Amino acid sequence: MHIGLIAGNGRFPFLVLDAARAQGYDVTIIAATEETCPELTDAAARHAAPIHWISLGQLRACIDLLKAAGVTHAVMAGQVKHNKIFSSGIVPDMLFLSVLRQLVSKNTDGVIGAVARVLGQHGIEVMDSTALLEPLLAGPGVLTRRAPTADEQNDLAFGYRMADTIAGLDVGQTVAVKQQAVVAVEAMEGTDEVIARAGRLAGAGCVIVKVAKPRQDMRFDVPVVGVATIEAMKAAGAAVLSVDAGRALVIDGDAVMAAADSAGISIVGRASR
Repeated sequence: MHIGLIAGNGRFPFLVLDAARAQGYDVTIIAATEETCPELTDAAARHAAPIHWISLGQLRACIDLLKAAGVTHAVMAGQVKHNKIFSSGIVPDMLFLSVLRQLVSKNTDGVIGAVARVLGQHGIEVMDSTALLEPLLAGPGVLTRRAPTADEQNDLAFGYRMADTIAGLDVGQTVAVKQQAVVAVEAMEGTDEVIARAGRLAGAGCVIVKVAKPRQDMRFDVPVVGVATIEAMKAAGAAVLSVDAGRALVIDGDAVMAAADSAGISIVGRASR
């Protein structure tokens, strides 16, 4: 099978490319010039995978390139910051503009879900973004040497209720709590900025809860954490990170756990709910 890789930022696209080629798939990459790491060009060359750089909003070009390559299945991998959609530097083509005009809500599920539907209408099925990376999904239980304290467990229970609510509204997927009070809520800015803001507002000891949406579409916007997440927590003095087991990717898992153990941070995989 020939897979299309629609790449955003971070290491996620690199991992999907490596996994797809290791499993014998041909890959054609569509990379967003405003978001994707330039080093993806070198990775594509190592795998002999064609890569095409296009601007965000150029949906027609994306579809035409994938169809010309004979792609029938695609994976969306890597974040595209939601606020980029509203950037004055992004010029949507007529196809993407028509998608935006039909949306009642321009939240993440609305925009990316609509793009996935258009791809499907053109014969390109969007696959689960974790389909090739199942070993990287977070496991259940305490994943680090240190388990949460009783007070931290109370903050987790409180944080789950708050995070599930905002995720259900497609506002964001992360909340920071301390002493059973909400310190910071994610919107468009991303997890690392929420963690930094929590540290500025409440100091050390915040608990970070990152959840999947109650009806998470595993084709896109799946929660992802990595070493950068732990580094942001360490800088902010955050104490605990929770992710949803089986519904969140942990990039470079061994390095993440080692960094967390070194910083005294507890990581928990919340069992499926």
